Amino acid sequence: MSLSGHYWTIAPFVSHVARRPRPVAAGALTAVEPWSAVVANDAFGDIRLLGELRRASHRSPRPRALLVVIHGLGGSSESHYIRPATRAAQDLDIACLCLNLRGVGGGAAEDFYHAGLWQDVDAALANGTLAEYTDIYMFGYSMGGHVGLRYATEKLDPRVRAVAAVCSPLDLDRSASAIDRPARWIYRQHVLRGLKRMVAPVVRRKKIPISITEMLSISTLRTWDRRIVAPHHGFDSAEDYYAKASVASRLAHLQRPALLVAAPADPMVESNTVRPALEHAPALLDVRWASRGGHVGFPRSLDLGERGPLGLEHQVLAWLLRQGP
Repeated sequence: MSLSGHYWTIAPFVSHVARRPRPVAAGALTAVEPWSAVVANDAFGDIRLLGELRRASHRSPRPRALLVVIHGLGGSSESHYIRPATRAAQDLDIACLCLNLRGVGGGAAEDFYHAGLWQDVDAALANGTLAEYTDIYMFGYSMGGHVGLRYATEKLDPRVRAVAAVCSPLDLDRSASAIDRPARWIYRQHVLRGLKRMVAPVVRRKKIPISITEMLSISTLRTWDRRIVAPHHGFDSAEDYYAKASVASRLAHLQRPALLVAAPADPMVESNTVRPALEHAPALLDVRWASRGGHVGFPRSLDLGERGPLGLEHQVLAWLLRQGP
């Protein structure tokens, strides 16, 4: 594994922590609005989804367009990689919803997500607050990209024009095995820390038959999926969850153009876990391998061959908009 992959994975996070966020440009997008929607659930009752919505200005060239950004495993709308997507939408004066999947963003601990829970996206788009948008583009990072791709193979809001996934796993079983290797412990612990923070309130409310002490002692992703995700979401085992939730076997069912941006040196979603699923990828899936980059981190000079500014988010957004009307 190239050291550059580790650099481009860690450096953007450190840079985000060290610097102040860029101020919103005057006259561009409106201020951030707290956003929420409800998912009806027979087992747990109504479940809230939270997020942040920036509407376009009254001068926007695309007033009916909306970019929906989805975080990765253990992340949230506050994660360091989300802000560049928000800024790219701001630069084009396009509305942007940073969506938190269930269990993320505060509030009551009603439930928590898994990597194939596309129903959250469907419920979010069906919310009346987004009814004004006729052209919806989805942009998911890591697991968020997997959720977006999975959604694009299922029931789909007709307003969705295209989906982009950045550094996303396709085969959840292969990905879990790779990140559970001893050499990946630092990344695995970072992900598990976020997951434990999210699920702890659910455990305290006795919605999962495990103690806080047991939950906190889990040290591999497969064990997490076996002890936490599978029993809570009705899967027989971690392997049953991977088989039923993974998008790898469902790529042929894509209903919209989709973009996958991946890095050969990605240390968290390794290329050898992604390539097998791409051997029979459909024409609707456009795959771009970036020679420089890590996990959701790329140089500002990244060029995917799209017209417009360089850089991951601007290039992805240019690709997405090119699929629209």
